[in-house]
Amino acid sequence: MTTQSLLLDIEGMKCGGCVSAVEKRLRAQPGVTQASVNLLSRSAWVELQAPTDVDAVLESLASLGFPSQPRDPDDQLQRLRHQRDELSWWSRWRQLITALLLLLVSSGGHLSSSGLLADMRLHALVATVALAGPGRPILRRGWQGMRQGVPGMDSLVGLGVVSAYIASLVALIWPAVGWSCFFNEPVMLLGFVLLGRFIEERAKRRTGAALEALAQLQPDTALLLLGDGTTRSVRVGGLRPGDQLRVLPGDRLPVDGQVLAGLSAVDESSLTGEPLPRTVSDGDELAAGSLNLQAPLDLTVLRPGSESALARVIALVQQAQARKAPIQAMADRWAGRFTWIVLAIALITFGFWWLWGAALFPQVLGAAAHGHGSHQSLGSGAETPFALALQLAIAVLVVACPCALGLATPTAISVATGRAARLGLLFRGGDVLETAASVRTVLFDKTGTLTRGRPLLEEQLVVAAGLDSARLLQLAASLEQHTRHPLAWALLQAAEARGLQLLDCQASATHAGDGVEGELPDLHQCCRLGRLGWLEQQGVGISAQATQWSATQEEGGATVLALAHGQELLGLLAVRDALRPDASEALQQLRQQGLNLGVLSGDREGPVRQLGRALGLAEQQLAWGLRPEHKLQRLSGVERPVAMVGDGLNDAPALAAADLGIAVGTGTQIAQDSADLVVLGDRLGAVPQALSLARQAQVKVRQNLFWAFGYNLVVLPLAAGLLLPGFGVLLTPPLAALLMALSSITVVCNALLLRLPA
Repeated sequence: MTTQSLLLDIEGMKCGGCVSAVEKRLRAQPGVTQASVNLLSRSAWVELQAPTDVDAVLESLASLGFPSQPRDPDDQLQRLRHQRDELSWWSRWRQLITALLLLLVSSGGHLSSSGLLADMRLHALVATVALAGPGRPILRRGWQGMRQGVPGMDSLVGLGVVSAYIASLVALIWPAVGWSCFFNEPVMLLGFVLLGRFIEERAKRRTGAALEALAQLQPDTALLLLGDGTTRSVRVGGLRPGDQLRVLPGDRLPVDGQVLAGLSAVDESSLTGEPLPRTVSDGDELAAGSLNLQAPLDLTVLRPGSESALARVIALVQQAQARKAPIQAMADRWAGRFTWIVLAIALITFGFWWLWGAALFPQVLGAAAHGHGSHQSLGSGAETPFALALQLAIAVLVVACPCALGLATPTAISVATGRAARLGLLFRGGDVLETAASVRTVLFDKTGTLTRGRPLLEEQLVVAAGLDSARLLQLAASLEQHTRHPLAWALLQAAEARGLQLLDCQASATHAGDGVEGELPDLHQCCRLGRLGWLEQQGVGISAQATQWSATQEEGGATVLALAHGQELLGLLAVRDALRPDASEALQQLRQQGLNLGVLSGDREGPVRQLGRALGLAEQQLAWGLRPEHKLQRLSGVERPVAMVGDGLNDAPALAAADLGIAVGTGTQIAQDSADLVVLGDRLGAVPQALSLARQAQVKVRQNLFWAFGYNLVVLPLAAGLLLPGFGVLLTPPLAALLMALSSITVVCNALLLRLPA
């Protein structure tokens, strides 16, 4: 079965109830296998069976009151770069100014006992304008939700506002009913709701600041290199593979490219977290977003901007923010039911105080008399059971906040994954972040993970008289120049570092598992380089000194290469895969976090034991000679959840089988599906950093959920009048609206603390 993933931008979602409704509608569509909705980014990640009618899915959401459209990956960077400018400054401030003016007009009615501001007809007009103008989107979305059977935050606010408005209108037109006018209450309710949402939106925009900062790393224009050597400024979106660019010092790379000419230092810290610049020259690959520091570089374009490493990083982070953690799914389920619970509580509250409450507790009614149709605040001095019941029911509707429940988890996940991306850490979802926070055991591959994965020449033993170490290395490297073995790379690098010129090697032949042989100038017999045992089989004389030296080096984890000319042994070279410089510190940090450690390696016993001694690992924490299937068996015998750290390629089965697969040192190969967490760059120290960040995020999630649930558990009984008979404490609808807004803002601001270094 072929599946495809789709990222949708969805309008109109305001609370966890909306999230639950959208998810239910998406999952009910034919061909949709999975759906995950993010309230913070107002997006949905959908997995579809191919072929599926995407237009039908979009129409279904639109009929529910949530217009949506697929996100175009080609303009993703541009969309993120200009995200803060989607709403003009004027439209933003217009919302805030409208809210403040509504509050001022409403307050004026309380302060004036006569004159125009005290005229109920003026307040009726202001309330009507407020509902028809800034309140219309809230009322429209609220009605759509009620009609579709999925009420949300707008439904609750809309019911409260309309109830107060209709009751006031009835009191003004038919004074005989004996009700008071509450025209100031819907105005104040809308004012506080708009003000709260403005502040909330400003705070939520900051949660996406990390992604927007990443998007800013790609410039809008690039210098296209023409055939005559001149340059011309062009749009980055118009570049194609094969185009040639010039990147000046101080400029960022607009696309992934390969250096054609030039020598410079490049800062990749914004993308990989690597603090030190990298020296690059002809043939080196560079990722979009890297900063050229020293000299001009000529590049050939490898991938367009929409397919660059930077674009893939952003796409992975956005997918991670859309994929829910299990704890978030639980919160969204409750938020979906929460609106119905609140509606039931409001109805019970209204019925109780209208029919029985005022009779049981007569002291709750205000003693001051007001003329019929006069201006009465729902906040105090309700004269009739109906007015009191209406006041408390509206307070219940408005004070409830499914928004806080819906935002509790995605805000923390969004900030954490955004900060992680800036550090070169790519979590593949909120579920991955939650798993990483609970890891108890961390297992490492050896080669390429705890070690550099590139053997280096460490020691030499010259046996033949009249030969020095430089000549020995020159001969050995010359024999290896036509092979691609990692050991050959070690010798060639050492020769280049010492400035040794390679000799022309004739009749070169490779013997798999044994070594190489060939003919070198001025040496009349065949030269061989390889295992000591292989040379001995070829009739080469091996001294006791050479045998002992070789055994000592191999016990220390080195691989020994022996060089012979004809039947004479010339010398020995010890090559060892060096330990990563940050490996010891990384493991020490993991120990301090209380985690169990271990090594699963396919290498020989000697090198693994040597590695264990260098890193302070006990023998029972080491395993060697393991094939991929053996590593899978070892995973089942440790304390879980377990994280497996590997290079993301040959460790793919173990990475996939672990609770948390961590790929380290994969550079721009971020599309490895086997790993849950990808560390960009070559930093083992990022592993404890990632696990620590995941635990910090989980703490914020729990704090937010505790606040969201606790807030509603406290304020709903208070709004329903629980403390009114005994203590005279009640929540006015305007105060309830303010508390509702503060609840959401508190959750978002608490999540933003994750942006601060620990």
